[in-house]
Amino acid sequence: MRLQILSAGTGITWVKLGVKTFFKQPLALGGLFFMFMALTSFLSIIPVLGTVMALAIVPAATLGLMVASLEALRGKFPMPSVLLTAFKADKPRIKAMLALGVMYATCFLGIVLLVSAIDGGTLDKLDLADPEKARAVMDNPDFQTALLVGISLYSVLSVMFWHAPGLVHWYGMSPTKAIFFSIVACMRNVGAYVMYGLTWMALLMGASVLLAVVLGTFGLAAFGRPILMAFALSMAAMVSTSVYFTFRDSFVHTEESPAEMHPPAA
Repeated sequence: MRLQILSAGTGITWVKLGVKTFFKQPLALGGLFFMFMALTSFLSIIPVLGTVMALAIVPAATLGLMVASLEALRGKFPMPSVLLTAFKADKPRIKAMLALGVMYATCFLGIVLLVSAIDGGTLDKLDLADPEKARAVMDNPDFQTALLVGISLYSVLSVMFWHAPGLVHWYGMSPTKAIFFSIVACMRNVGAYVMYGLTWMALLMGASVLLAVVLGTFGLAAFGRPILMAFALSMAAMVSTSVYFTFRDSFVHTEESPAEMHPPAA
C-alpha cells in the first residue's frame, strides 16, 4: 500500500460515485445507515456509559458501511451482517479496532468538554423554536468562540479517523499508525477533500431548495417533516457510501493488498 496523490477534481468524482453506488442499492444502503443511527441513539439512552459505547462503535460501523458500499458496487445486496465486519476479523485486528473506538470516543468527549467550558453554558440555552432567544444565544461571543473551536477540533478528529478503520482492518495497522497515515493521506490530498466537502454542501443546499419548492408548489407542507427526515437520511447515507471511494483512491493498492480492495470500476 502506498499513498496516492490526487487532483482536486477527484473530490467531485467521489461524490458522483457515492450517489451512483447508493442508487444501485438504495434500500439496503439507506437501511444500514438507519440501523447504525438507531443503534447509536439507543445506546445513548444508557446513562454515561451508553454515550461512550455509541461513540466507540463509530470506527467499526464506518468500516461496515464501507464494506456495504463495496458490495453494492459489485452488484450485491449488502446484508445487515456487514456492519459486524470489523468483529469477524482475526483477534489482533479486532483488538486494534476496539482500541481505535476507545481513542475516538475519548477524543470526541474531550472536544465536548472543552467546548462546554468555553461556551459557559450558552449552548444549553439555545432554543431554535424561539428565534429571538436563539439569535441572542448565537450573538453571544462565548457561543461563537465555542462553535468555532468545536468545528475546528471536530474537523481535525475527522481527518485523524477518516481512513483509520480501513487501514486497521484491511492492512492490519496499529491504531496509532492508522491514524498517522489517515492524517498524511488527507493532508497530501487536501484539495481533493476540500472539493469533496464543498460539492456535498452544494448538492445538499441545492437539493434542499428544490425539495422546499416542490413541497410548496404541490401543497405538501403538512407532510414536510417526514419527507425532510427521509431526505436527510438519504443524503447522509449517500455521503457514507462515498467514504469507501475516498479510501480506495487515496492509496495505491498493490498486488499484495487485500483482494477486496480491487473492485470493478464504478
